[in-house]
Amino acid sequence: MLLWGFLARQFRRWQTYNRTVTELSKLDDRSLADINVSRSEIRALARHASAGI
Repeated sequence: MLLWGFLARQFRRWQTYNRTVTELSKLDDRSLADINVSRSEIRALARHASAGI
């Protein structure tokens, strides 16, 4: 039972990471600058967002 819970949590983290990267990558550079994010920070922000799950 614990294995399924672990796998489900990892899958949700992966989904959150991918969704965050996809959404932020769609923004143009000016929109990213408005939210104080550079393109090089997108993956790190996505990792941080998915770590909280």
